[in-house]
Amino acid sequence: MFRLFGADRSGSAAIEMALTLCGAEYRLVTASSWETGAGQDELKRLNPLMQVPTLVLSDGGVLTESAAILTHLGLAFPLSGLLSQDALERAQQLRALVYLASNCYASIGLIDYPERWLPDAGPDQLDRLVAGARHKLHRQWEVFSDVFYNPIAWHPDAPGAVEILACVVSQWSGAREHLGRSRPEFYASLEIVDQHPAVESVLQRHGW
Repeated sequence: MFRLFGADRSGSAAIEMALTLCGAEYRLVTASSWETGAGQDELKRLNPLMQVPTLVLSDGGVLTESAAILTHLGLAFPLSGLLSQDALERAQQLRALVYLASNCYASIGLIDYPERWLPDAGPDQLDRLVAGARHKLHRQWEVFSDVFYNPIAWHPDAPGAVEILACVVSQWSGAREHLGRSRPEFYASLEIVDQHPAVESVLQRHGW
């Protein structure tokens, strides 16, 4: 039994999808840094950064960072389809996961909490920072499409770790809308991912 610490419309949705594909039992604990509640103290003890998702394994070990969690689950549940059994294909999947985490995912924190980077800035400065970060984020998604939208790394009809993480992270900061205009074919493939049963049920629960 896994314990997943997460919140609505957060990155924990990707781990819910992954655990479903693994056929793994898990208990969802509602907790985050921005919502007070019974799980918040426990989350802070497990993960001092209070990031979600945080996954507690059956042996009590703690995993954080979405890309790391998805990689672990893909290796622990090889029949889940989260990661390919082909070494060359899996290498591109790992590259794509790290790209999403270090570029697209990382930019969201700056957009949502610009005051953490410029604590003494005024509203105009913060607005400019957010606008610049959003512009960069949208460009990062274009690059993702240009590099990874190919038969080796991208499988919308049978989503794995990469497709799941992209599906969730692209929900934020206008990324989907931008891709609909700039990369319509890739946007359409994301909609195919959305319709997979393991994905669709989680998206609906999160209100997406």
